[in-house]
Amino acid sequence: MFLSPPRWAWHPHRPGVAAETVARAWLAAQLDCTPEQLPLVRDAFGRPRLHAPLAGCDTSWSHSGEGLLVALGRDMDIGIDLERLRPRPRALAVAERYFTAGELAWLQAQAAALRDEAFLRLWCAKEAVPKAHGRGLAFGLDRLAFAQRDGTLALVECDLALGAPADWHLREFVPQPGYRAALAWRRR
Repeated sequence: MFLSPPRWAWHPHRPGVAAETVARAWLAAQLDCTPEQLPLVRDAFGRPRLHAPLAGCDTSWSHSGEGLLVALGRDMDIGIDLERLRPRPRALAVAERYFTAGELAWLQAQAAALRDEAFLRLWCAKEAVPKAHGRGLAFGLDRLAFAQRDGTLALVECDLALGAPADWHLREFVPQPGYRAALAWRRR
């Protein structure tokens, strides 16, 4: 099994159904084992981790609305975030609290009709990297900064705990109509 670049898959997700159950089934199929054999455990921060003999692989998943994204990579740290597009009347207030000054200025410069999607692009990126790092939102969204370059977001500054911004790869995408996602990874 060789995974490069990371793989991801969209799954319908009903409220009340544990996302881990769906994620475990997809991961097991990708890794040629049964869901019960999958050596998947949660670490002290609640992050899913694969253990031997699959310790070289990493996984992440995210759900929003009626969708679930599951990602898998080898010899990398990986994080994914999914958000359903919907009106975000408090987007600027949330950005003022959690985003950097440069990100807030970029968001404020967006046309009002595009601001909700721009907010979600930043949110997904800012959540995917700390998920890959292992701490998730608890790491602090203000400890990393993104800027738009050539139409896509790029990590331009980050806390030393994340390494160098150039170590990180980010892929923004639309997994299904009405959703935005970001997949972040760095090689081990």
